[in-house]
Amino acid sequence: MLIAVVLVLIVAGSVAFHLYSPWWWTPIASNWDYIDNTLVITFWITGAVFAAVVLFTAYCVWKFRHRPGHKAEFDPENKRLEWWLTAVTAVGVAAMLVPGLFVWKQFVTVPANASELEVFGQQWNWAYRLPGADGVLGTADAEWVSGENPLGVNPHDRFGKDDLIIEGGEVYLPVDQPVKLLLRSIDVLHNFYVPEFRAKMDMVPGMVTYIWFTPTRTGNFEALCAEYCGTAHPFMRGFVTVVEAAEYQEWLQEQLTFEEYAGAAPGAGAETRLARR
Repeated sequence: MLIAVVLVLIVAGSVAFHLYSPWWWTPIASNWDYIDNTLVITFWITGAVFAAVVLFTAYCVWKFRHRPGHKAEFDPENKRLEWWLTAVTAVGVAAMLVPGLFVWKQFVTVPANASELEVFGQQWNWAYRLPGADGVLGTADAEWVSGENPLGVNPHDRFGKDDLIIEGGEVYLPVDQPVKLLLRSIDVLHNFYVPEFRAKMDMVPGMVTYIWFTPTRTGNFEALCAEYCGTAHPFMRGFVTVVEAAEYQEWLQEQLTFEEYAGAAPGAGAETRLARR
C-alpha cells in the first residue's frame, strides 16, 4: 500500500509542479507561437501518458498485492490488450508529430518580403552582415577571412562592397518585418538562439543554414549560443535590439560598409564609426 500511495503522490506532485511552477518560457517576441503550441501539445500528451502509466502501476501494486489464498495468473498473450495499446500509442505519436510537420513547413518557407541578415559565429563572439544600398549580400568564404576582413567577404564581388559589417555582438532589427537569418560558422558548431524568438538552427562550418522570424515587439533581447562550442561557450553572447522602422534606418546610416571597413587601418573601425556619427 505504501508503494501505491507514493506512486499516486508522484503523479499529483508532478501535475502540481507543472501548473504552479514559475519555470516557464520567456514571453514570446516573434511570430513563432506555433512552436509554443506544438510544445504544449507534446507536454499534455506525454504528461497524460506518464500519469496513466504511473497510476496504472499503483493500481496493479494495490490490486495484485499478496493475499492469502490468491495465486498469480500467467497470461503472456492478450491480443485484445495488444491491439488497444498499439492503437492508443499510434494515435498519441501521430498527435505529437502532425502539428510539428505543419510548423516545420512554415519554418522552412521564408516570406518573399523577408529581408536578409547574415549571422557570423566564431569562438566566442557574434558578428553580422547586412545588404547595402544594392539590397544584395555579396558572396563570402573562409578563404577571405583576415584581420581586415573578419567575415570573409569576397573582395572581388561588386555586390559585397556596400555590405554593412556589424561587430560587437549587437544588431538592430525593425519590428513587424520578417527577416531571414543566414547562419555561418568559421570554426566549430554554433547555434544562434534568442529565447524570445524561439526559432534556432545549428551553424555548421562550410554550410550556410537559415531560419526566419518576424519580431513582434520592440526591446533588447539576448542572443546565446545553443551548441557547446568550447571552453568559453557560456560567454558567447550578444544582443538583438528590435526597434521601430525610423530608428532602424537611423542605425543603418551609422554602420560601416565592407569597403570602408577594409580600407580602414587595423583597429580603426571603432574610430571610423564614431567619426561617421
